[in-house]
Amino acid sequence: MKFENVQAVLFDLDGTLIDSAPDLGAAVDKMRVDRGMSSLPLSHYRPMAGAGARGMIGLAFGFTPDHPDYEAMKEEFFQNYEACMTQRTFAFEGVAHLIEALVARQLPWGVVTNKSKRFTEPLTQGMPLFASASVVISGDTTPHAKPHPAPLLEAAKRLSIDPARCVYVGDDERDIVAGHAAAMKTVAATYGYLGTQSDIASWQAHAQIHAPQHLLDLLSV
Repeated sequence: MKFENVQAVLFDLDGTLIDSAPDLGAAVDKMRVDRGMSSLPLSHYRPMAGAGARGMIGLAFGFTPDHPDYEAMKEEFFQNYEACMTQRTFAFEGVAHLIEALVARQLPWGVVTNKSKRFTEPLTQGMPLFASASVVISGDTTPHAKPHPAPLLEAAKRLSIDPARCVYVGDDERDIVAGHAAAMKTVAATYGYLGTQSDIASWQAHAQIHAPQHLLDLLSV
């Protein structure tokens, strides 16, 4: 399968381009240790790394967002994460090569994430990988986050490229839903956080990739 007439490639961030699970896990695990609780291994947190504060706090403390302490704990988690967000986070193997290839093909690329600008901006500015990104859209850039198509449409607008000429790559069903709603070609990244636990076929992405560089095989340019 090949995508024809692609003029830009957009990516989800966590679980698609970068593995931020070690820093997310460390941020919430510090909350446990600070309360005299035992430390939990990264393997405990990794499956929910794509679910942000809700997932991390749920795994660490069993709290849901309706718990009376949740909002205060969420802000504590955010502050811990801000202090360590680039210490253990790294690009997945093959991502740097993929980005280099897109740049060599003169294909603009960018990021559309549900992560808030509070974290997205320092993270992308702190990692050399993102120096060539043409656009970065955060979860609070538009009034709606994914699975709403608004963030993807905003990215296409800023690139001055027809959404139908864009490919969106993500590791969560919300990414694929948003991509379809924006009339983009969609690619499910099975190497992300949810790959071994989700029925990815049910997402109905146009294609799946099992390693970042496999995306190049789908592009006709």
